[in-house]
Amino acid sequence: MTADWLVCANCAGRVSEGRCAVCRAELARLRQTRGPWELLGHPGALIALLVGLAAVAWLMARPA
Repeated sequence: MTADWLVCANCAGRVSEGRCAVCRAELARLRQTRGPWELLGHPGALIALLVGLAAVAWLMARPA
């Protein structure tokens, strides 16, 4: 989950802006709970993974 669309109940601003202490605390909590698969949520990382897999598949399919 990202904080881009979360709205703070304390200051009514976006949590990603970190306007108040509650927003900043939630941002810190979200950063700590990110798992290793969070990186794949970004389009650039997903494209890099697909290109890497395609390169490995191409290398394995080449005749020796």
